[in-house]
Amino acid sequence: MHDLIIFILIISALLVVASLLQPLAERLRLPHSVLLAAVGVAIAAASVTLLQVRGVPMLREAAEAVSGLSFNSSTYILVFLPALLFQAALTIDVRRMMEDAAPILLLAVVAVFVATAVIGLALWPLAGVPLVVCLLLGSIVATTDPAAVVAIFRDIGAPARLVRLVEGESLLNDAAAIAIFYVLLEIITSGDEPDLLMGAWDLAMDLGGGTLLGIVGARLGVAMIPLLRGRRTAEVTLTLALPYLVFVSGDHFLGVSGVVAVAVAGLVFGAGSRSRLSPSGWAYLDAVWEQVAFLAGSLVFILAALMVPKLLGTVSLHDGLLLLVLVAAALVARALVLFLLLPPLTLLKLSAKISNSYKLVLTWGGLRGAVTLALALSVTEARGIGGEDQRIVTVLATGFVLFTLFINGTTLRPVIKLLGLNRLSPLNQAIRNQVLALSLADVRDSVQQTATEYEFPPTVARAVQKPYDARIQEVTSAGSLEEQISDRDRIVLGLIALANRERQLVLEHHGLQTVSGDIIEGLLRNAGEIYDGARTAGRIGYNRAARKILRLPRAFRFAYALHRWAGIERPLARQVAKRFDKFLVRRLVLEELIRFNSRNLKPLLGVRVAELLGEVLSGRLDASTKALDALGLQYPEYAEALSQRFLRKLALRREMVHFESLFEDGLIGQELFEDLRRGVDARQKEAERRPKLDLKLDKVALIAQVPLFNTLAPDELKRLARVLRSRLALPDQTFIRTGDRGTAMYFISSGAVEVVLPDRRIRLGRGDFFGEMALIDGGPRRADVVALTYCTLLELRSGDFEKFLKANPDISGRIDEVAQERGVKRVA
Repeated sequence: MHDLIIFILIISALLVVASLLQPLAERLRLPHSVLLAAVGVAIAAASVTLLQVRGVPMLREAAEAVSGLSFNSSTYILVFLPALLFQAALTIDVRRMMEDAAPILLLAVVAVFVATAVIGLALWPLAGVPLVVCLLLGSIVATTDPAAVVAIFRDIGAPARLVRLVEGESLLNDAAAIAIFYVLLEIITSGDEPDLLMGAWDLAMDLGGGTLLGIVGARLGVAMIPLLRGRRTAEVTLTLALPYLVFVSGDHFLGVSGVVAVAVAGLVFGAGSRSRLSPSGWAYLDAVWEQVAFLAGSLVFILAALMVPKLLGTVSLHDGLLLLVLVAAALVARALVLFLLLPPLTLLKLSAKISNSYKLVLTWGGLRGAVTLALALSVTEARGIGGEDQRIVTVLATGFVLFTLFINGTTLRPVIKLLGLNRLSPLNQAIRNQVLALSLADVRDSVQQTATEYEFPPTVARAVQKPYDARIQEVTSAGSLEEQISDRDRIVLGLIALANRERQLVLEHHGLQTVSGDIIEGLLRNAGEIYDGARTAGRIGYNRAARKILRLPRAFRFAYALHRWAGIERPLARQVAKRFDKFLVRRLVLEELIRFNSRNLKPLLGVRVAELLGEVLSGRLDASTKALDALGLQYPEYAEALSQRFLRKLALRREMVHFESLFEDGLIGQELFEDLRRGVDARQKEAERRPKLDLKLDKVALIAQVPLFNTLAPDELKRLARVLRSRLALPDQTFIRTGDRGTAMYFISSGAVEVVLPDRRIRLGRGDFFGEMALIDGGPRRADVVALTYCTLLELRSGDFEKFLKANPDISGRIDEVAQERGVKRVA
């Protein structure tokens, strides 16, 4: 019990130290992780020194407690690594990372093999230990610590693409390095001859199996989110369990890489859960995981640093020489990958060009940390490795970690500054000036308005406004955005801004909980494709990606065929509802984007560019409205029911927001709020029910509404209905053309068509009819008719109609009378 109390006390004290070091790191402009490591080493050194001092019992007891902290390598890897990896992966934009997939995989996998080989071969002639031990050391120091690397690059404000490359590499790098480490460790401890083929097979199984496990685990986690019904604490608890479940399952039960499984699970869960969690739920989840990462990262650095005196042991001058060789070999190995292996990827168009400045920073920024120390510690715990072999590995690995943290880590910011990577590009500088000018002008005007409202003296207002006038003059003197950037670049910039804003608006609609998560996921995916299209191909790429969502998906076509040939309605009803909700949200988003363009982008990018952007948005809005109208015409009653359902869910969400506001303001108590919430939840469940889709049409009722047949009796209509033939029209198919001879009239059983006249367009839907004059005069068609969706048409051909009239001569006379009343002579 006493040991547990001491343990909790020490951990708590270390957390206090970690929290105090964060503002100090900002003040000193040093990475937080570097200070943590420095303090950890200092505490360990102080405890070792105090153990030798007599006469101060309290200090000696404290030193004994710190020195007595006992952690093995498994503790670091099992307790801290899953949380740190998962949090780093969770916050990564997978879509953006995939843009640099080739260089990331090169740095994360190929570079590990190169580093292991180069370091091992460089140390072998000098270290006095077997080659396999040198290779083992190479695999240990090939691990770039995710916590150290990502935190430092973010802290120093590195460019976004550079951070993305480092994030991707640090996530996947450990998996390959740890897999190689265990293969080499097994060779050393077993005493068997190395089997390269078996080693390669084990490595492939580790990586492939871990990837598959991570995907499956994350998919299961995402699938469980709807079951939690928006309870944020439950959602966070699920994510806290997920990395440890996949890590332990992979490492200890399935024999695959738990590190890879956790990294992949974080990426997949982060990509799939944003459309399942509400925006506030995601923000809460992100905040909790940021705190978890801070706690785990702080503790792992300090605790790992406390091991340094133990791992260094006795250090000789020869060890210092070997460390210099190790550092040089590691830098050479990294430079070989970046400067020799990376350019071919650019030539093969597998990667965008990476500048030499980026390559230099990536070479110098390969920081090591707790993972490397944990693997070195595991060597001391392994049986079958000689004492001198263990000493060489642990001393050099520990020295290398200290070198990368205290030398590379502290000089990384000056290196980035020296290479000019901290400066904005001319494009971003011009945007910055324009944004500043507009923002400062707004602030200056608001100062004047506030001063007038509160009746401050004019001299006070002028004194506050004067610095703003000077800053506005400074930024506008550099020239306007229109002068510095071409129209084409401003259009691309505007399209990218619209794509980013579209993503935000989709997430806002997700927060209103009016549509399902899979619809939001599809809209977010399309917004990402639009963003990529704008970046790579400008306006053409933007429009091409925007049109993708208009296509009928395979699931819809399959559901339509299932209904048409098997009479099964439920899948089609589901697909129609999803498509209706998708285009309804898309239309609302586009209307807001048009306002955003006028309100925000027009002052920033200029009138001409804003007008072009407006045309692009108007075209998208017209296409979405057309698709929505087509559904309304195809299934009018169902579309109306879906509209009511959408509005009802929106009203319920706003009702709940109102109750939450009353509760937060203290106007209603907890008991009343819970009662109101239960009522809203009950009505929400009712609103979630999808209305019934009725696709059955009465052929007799269809025929009866045609004026040409309104004199026929019910039994006569039934006889006429028997001669109708079914015909399928595909989307965008023009099945009637102007000038063609009319040979049939049509009834729309399902679907929607557009009648294209010279002066206007008319849309017809389920239950409507057209082309009846072909039965009377057989003259040329006066309009094109285009199918807007899949259409099932009932065709009444003129030949069949004439046979029907010959078999029913009494009906023929009445039809002739109706034709004469309309001023048309029927041609038999």
